[in-house]
Amino acid sequence: MNFNSKATPLVWPQLSKIILAMKLTAIILIAALTQVSAKTYSQVVTLHQKNATVQKVLKAIEKQTGYHFLYDKRDVGKVGGINIEVEGVSLSQALDQCFKDQPLTYKIFQETIVVKKKDTEQVKPVADIKVSGTVSDAKGPLPGVSVRIKGTQIGTQTDVSGKYTLNAPDNGTLVFSFVGYTTQEVAVAGKTTLDVIITEAPKALSEVVVVGYGTAKRVDLTGSVGSVSGKQLQDRPQTNLEQELSGKIAGVNVSTNSGAPGGATKIRIRGYSSINTNTDPLYVVDGVVWTEGGNSINPNDIETIDVLKDASSTAIYGTRGANGVILVTTKRGKKGGIVSYDAYVSINHMAKEIPVLNSAQFMAIEDQSYANIKKYDAVGWASGKYADQDPVKLRTALIGKLFDQNLKPLYDVDWQKASTRTSVSQNHNLAFTGGSDDINYGLFLNYADDEGIILNSYLKRYNVRLTFDNQIKPWLKVGATLNYNTQDKRTADDGAGGNNIPRMLIEMVPFIPIKYPDGSYGKRTDYPNLEGGDNPVAQANEVVSLYKTRVFSGNGYANITIFPGLDFRSVLGVTTSANYDPHFQSGLVGGPTADQKYSSASIDEANNTYWQWDNYATYNKVFNKVHTLNVVAGYEKTAFQQTGVYANTGSLADNYYQFYNLSAGSIPAIPQSNYLAYQFESIFGRINYGYDNKYLLTVTGRRDGSSRFGTNVKNGFFPSAAIAWRASQEDFLKDNKTISDLKFRLSYGNR
Repeated sequence: MNFNSKATPLVWPQLSKIILAMKLTAIILIAALTQVSAKTYSQVVTLHQKNATVQKVLKAIEKQTGYHFLYDKRDVGKVGGINIEVEGVSLSQALDQCFKDQPLTYKIFQETIVVKKKDTEQVKPVADIKVSGTVSDAKGPLPGVSVRIKGTQIGTQTDVSGKYTLNAPDNGTLVFSFVGYTTQEVAVAGKTTLDVIITEAPKALSEVVVVGYGTAKRVDLTGSVGSVSGKQLQDRPQTNLEQELSGKIAGVNVSTNSGAPGGATKIRIRGYSSINTNTDPLYVVDGVVWTEGGNSINPNDIETIDVLKDASSTAIYGTRGANGVILVTTKRGKKGGIVSYDAYVSINHMAKEIPVLNSAQFMAIEDQSYANIKKYDAVGWASGKYADQDPVKLRTALIGKLFDQNLKPLYDVDWQKASTRTSVSQNHNLAFTGGSDDINYGLFLNYADDEGIILNSYLKRYNVRLTFDNQIKPWLKVGATLNYNTQDKRTADDGAGGNNIPRMLIEMVPFIPIKYPDGSYGKRTDYPNLEGGDNPVAQANEVVSLYKTRVFSGNGYANITIFPGLDFRSVLGVTTSANYDPHFQSGLVGGPTADQKYSSASIDEANNTYWQWDNYATYNKVFNKVHTLNVVAGYEKTAFQQTGVYANTGSLADNYYQFYNLSAGSIPAIPQSNYLAYQFESIFGRINYGYDNKYLLTVTGRRDGSSRFGTNVKNGFFPSAAIAWRASQEDFLKDNKTISDLKFRLSYGNR
């Protein structure tokens, strides 16, 4: 038994111990053997508890009323969470509401309340039956749906095929719930098979979006914000987050200038905001600015992406939000224990070749071009000016190397086929999540191997992310995220001019071979009058351009509820990255040089460190049921530092050392180094006001102080304002069946 009591006044203090023991014994006997009721005292009770334990609720009542509770821990420990919302009710009403649909009852004895199990005759045993079925949505079976017996914590989840199996009372009710879908209750009614179709929940009014230093209902937005869920991103899986965003959000233009694995993707939000400076958007991941680009984020870790597009919505980020802001919210742990795995394998092949001349066609064009000379320069032709350029003469000199005795080409290479391959790419994600009412955790693992269709190109990535959240006290919640990302990439499109593989796939002449019988590579300078350049297969084999990136990031937060409606949040985040980019070109390729003997090696290294500390308060209040107010005010400090070194050399003694021994080169270049650092110090604020869910006003301002500003102006202020009218909430449109939501917006901002 567990007896929670303060010191109770006694009639005879000198016999306190004896009387207290007698009193407890009498209470226990009466509670077990008789049905006794007593008149309650006049105290009133106010409770606001959600999924709380019995002990927690009873302690709250004891604190408010002075009553003491007597109960068996084993009885109350088996009871599910209690949800209760009462204001100024009597003690009996509060207790009745607490134990409604629970296997507990209570009796009041003067200042003590005994809580016990309901009598066995009041609880009729119900036989369990095995229930199974499939849960689907409009698109088909749905994995991961929670299936729970109503009124209990007993449940399961659907598997990858949407199927479930559960032992449930034959007169019980199953509750089917899933994020983004309407919760559905289905009575068992003795059935052993229950197939359920759940529908997506209406999102127009209830969807919550991230807006920078907080969240808001989509219906309350006055700025332009586009959103996409992680599930929608996975409809077309990619190893590059930026490529997954293509075509998902209006006003967000994604262009890929290279087919290399994970390469050369640019995002522009509502066009180009400048022709002189960087126009990349600002990435913010879980509230912390992300400096390593979208390619260093595992797309499968994403819960939602919200894109701030106009000046009103981006003003909260000041000067850094001028090109738009991409807010990434990652997945975190959830209550219960879940292990999930998903993977995909793709086969990649060049879908279509560009038509080009074969060897015979090239020779015919060259013959025709030579014959046309006498039409346009008859005098020079007659004087023998072009005699040495006669194709017959040129080809005769190359009999046995490029031509046979009949001056027919010995080789006819399809360079597009020779330089590409059918590649296999794979991506694997493994997640472990779990937790309870107050604490949750998540471990997310990713391995990606993306082979390029150009020979020897690839991207390999390993990503580990650990999350932790803990509701330590009702007024204090803390959490942290650790993330490590490592990726190695070999590119095939770094060369300039003639030594660029994608260009040489088209421009390399077909009558020059990949390799001659002696093992040397064919090159364009093997035939007169062609510009220099290596064949693309030689470049793919002999030019090594590697990019090795190691990114470690961590952030932690503390959220303090000062009083209902007012929260203070502090976030500290740090990101470090090591970028190591070695390059090697062997002596078997020479670029534009005819002798093809030049070799080179270089190493470019950069190390970045970024940290950010935010402190801001959020106030939410509803007045008279028609006025809503949301106020955010805060302070932010950030700093970035980069150190870099670069060294290269040429004419290596041999190809053995590659870039591992730059001293092997006979023509070393002057080494270089660099240092870059800047910092920001900012204050910001935002006020959102709404009246009657129809008229909305947002005022935002941010003052940035930065070392990157001009010498004479170190601070800048970035204000914005926006108004919106939800015409669909007016009486003349409220019940319109054609228009579900109509909003007019007007915004202004300085960015």
